[in-house]
Amino acid sequence: MVIDRLTLTDFRNHAALTLSPGAGFVVLTGENGAGKTNILEAVSMLAPGRGLRRAALSAMARQAGPGGWGVAATLVDAVDLATGTLASAPERRVVRVQGATAGANQLAEWLTVLWLTPAMDRLLTAAAADRRRFLDRLTLALAPGHALHATRYEAAMRERNRLLGGDRAADPEWLSALEARMVEHGTALDAARIATVTALAERLAEQPQGPFARAALALTGEAVEAEAFARALSLGRRRDAAAGRTLDGPHRADLAVTHLDKRQAAALASTGEQKALLLGIVLAHAELVADRTGRAPVLLLDEVAAHLDPVRRAALFSRLAGRGQVWMTGTEAELFAEAGEATRVRVG
Repeated sequence: MVIDRLTLTDFRNHAALTLSPGAGFVVLTGENGAGKTNILEAVSMLAPGRGLRRAALSAMARQAGPGGWGVAATLVDAVDLATGTLASAPERRVVRVQGATAGANQLAEWLTVLWLTPAMDRLLTAAAADRRRFLDRLTLALAPGHALHATRYEAAMRERNRLLGGDRAADPEWLSALEARMVEHGTALDAARIATVTALAERLAEQPQGPFARAALALTGEAVEAEAFARALSLGRRRDAAAGRTLDGPHRADLAVTHLDKRQAAALASTGEQKALLLGIVLAHAELVADRTGRAPVLLLDEVAAHLDPVRRAALFSRLAGRGQVWMTGTEAELFAEAGEATRVRVG
């Protein structure tokens, strides 16, 4: 999973930009506002989902540009991926694989992209929905079909909620059909999440104490069992109609994180410790993906070096060396002096 060539067209502040990164470290430096994070966001759009900022598609188009935008990449195995929007449909995403139109979820078959950004520093104290999205990104790297199950589950649940909230009595047969879809895809979602959390927790527990805090992980909420879930949905229609939302299902799960060495809930840890815990999770997961799939994911680490002391920076570079393509940003090139061989790009 290595990007050999990246091209941005009218994306954020980049009218036209082409990069030829190497297979290892890709270091982007420049002043604040130069567009370093925009490049990482562009790479993140080569995976399913809304990218590392979760922005509206129209917001990614360059101001004063024609209205649409494009991101294209050629992987080292000569696979061409592209995504973007047209000026005539700024909120409709277009995806192409090898020149043929494809669904966004198909991108996961070719490229796994993981990221850690400053905006995620408070993830462990944020809303449960943010941690579910984080977990789903981790799960997708190990189970490419996870995105399809998530999309279809959410679509069925939205339609069920709409019918239950309508002025007229909903068709029971149509509700049953929607609930059957929720059971099918919800059980698959839950099983994939459990498998990811279990494997990642085991890997984290096996790692020795070091410069990066170790996390213990658990998926909260009851496991989704098909018959019980179907019964809960059927019997809960009146309750869900009154609540205006579905109150049972995998969309209610949460990722519980504990500081393993301190035996303390991550939400009670300092900001620095929480960032270290997240970094440790991302690093361990990247190694797990490489071991399980034989392909290291593309890592996007935005401003990660600026918040580490020299010892931890050196440890980070050492741990990441030779483990796939890692994109890192920073305002000062000196922060990456010990990174060794790297593709170094001054942005702006």
